[in-house]
Amino acid sequence: MEITKQTGLRGVVHVPGDKSISHRAVMFGALAKGTTSVTHFLEGADCLSTISCFQKMGIEIEKQNDKVLIHGKGLRGLNSPREILDAGNSGTTTRLIAGILAGQKFISELDGDASLRSRPMKRIMDPLNAMGADIRCRGENNCLPLRIVGRPLTAIHYTSPVASAQVKSCVLLAGMYADGVTSVTEPFLSRNHSEIMLRSFGADIRSEGTTVSIRPEPDLLAQDITVPGDISSAAFFIAAGLLTPGSEILLKNVGINPTRAGILKVCQDMGADITLLNADYSGEPAADILVRTSSLKGTVIQGADIPTLIDELPVIAVMAAFAGGTTVIRDAAELRVKESDRIAVMTDNLRRMGADVEETEDGMIIHGGRPLHGAVIDPRLDHRVAMSFAVAGTVCERTMDILDGDCVRISYPDFYKDLYSLG
Repeated sequence: MEITKQTGLRGVVHVPGDKSISHRAVMFGALAKGTTSVTHFLEGADCLSTISCFQKMGIEIEKQNDKVLIHGKGLRGLNSPREILDAGNSGTTTRLIAGILAGQKFISELDGDASLRSRPMKRIMDPLNAMGADIRCRGENNCLPLRIVGRPLTAIHYTSPVASAQVKSCVLLAGMYADGVTSVTEPFLSRNHSEIMLRSFGADIRSEGTTVSIRPEPDLLAQDITVPGDISSAAFFIAAGLLTPGSEILLKNVGINPTRAGILKVCQDMGADITLLNADYSGEPAADILVRTSSLKGTVIQGADIPTLIDELPVIAVMAAFAGGTTVIRDAAELRVKESDRIAVMTDNLRRMGADVEETEDGMIIHGGRPLHGAVIDPRLDHRVAMSFAVAGTVCERTMDILDGDCVRISYPDFYKDLYSLG
């Protein structure tokens, strides 16, 4: 993709449905009794991988007009798959579904693409095996493919070394098949979409501080779900609106769950002109987000804020490169085991643009305010990196060339169309 400098990005954007919530709607709907209806479902490659996996286990899933219908079979209604469950590029699919598969009465195998095969799975294997599951990787690297032999599970209290919604959700989902109350404690609170949605389906799930517990054998009942816009997708238009001169962008019905909306806090700290309109805090909080061009300044991002914006850090790094002063990102080592090593990839590509960036073990130090120019960008097939540099291309001099730019289909198939619509 070739991106050129813009001015005056203006208009209204309806970003796709939240990826995390879309995944969970399919999974929990499959385990519920009755038909779950999902409106504004994200039809990106990752969420389609989740649908495919459950279809292979006998769940009927269909699209009807603007809705996705999941015909659930109850907590123990899944069938043994006759083929490998292919999670594609989706870490969420892999880690959450592993918790469900651990408690089944059949054997299954999980696999994915080359990128997913490099992502760490020991973080879910350890707690699941502690619960009595039999989950093993074929190789010696604790990565996919995984072979899961379903077994009766024992409840545990798991203290997670990382604040990860995928790890937490995996253990809680396995806990539905355990013999008592299962709980997870995190160092910081990670996104809580699983807790909110499981509770709406009828699970007995309780939260206190950074500890969440679930009782076994819940009687899950089908729900009608409207998925809010994905703030991780909205983040690119927030950045574009702030950085591109003469811009005003209205993002409609975006999820602002406090465990996900850390980018709004960072933008405020950087001096951004952002206004929330029509906020609704029932269920999954959502609001319209109005963004206007702003003069940004550097900030420090660390600690408990990191889990609330981990997927937005690539585009925040772009914002920091154009901001005045220095931005420090630390405590973000998790970026190294995403779809790419996002610390290394962002550092390399920002330097290609002329940015002054220092790579650290757990983040970056970005000295902003230097004149930046377009470059040939290799996002390493990472959708969020590609979209981040597309935003940079609207601000910098010379053309931005993004290799394999269509990797954005993972989470935002119409991203370039929506970006061009504002120019």
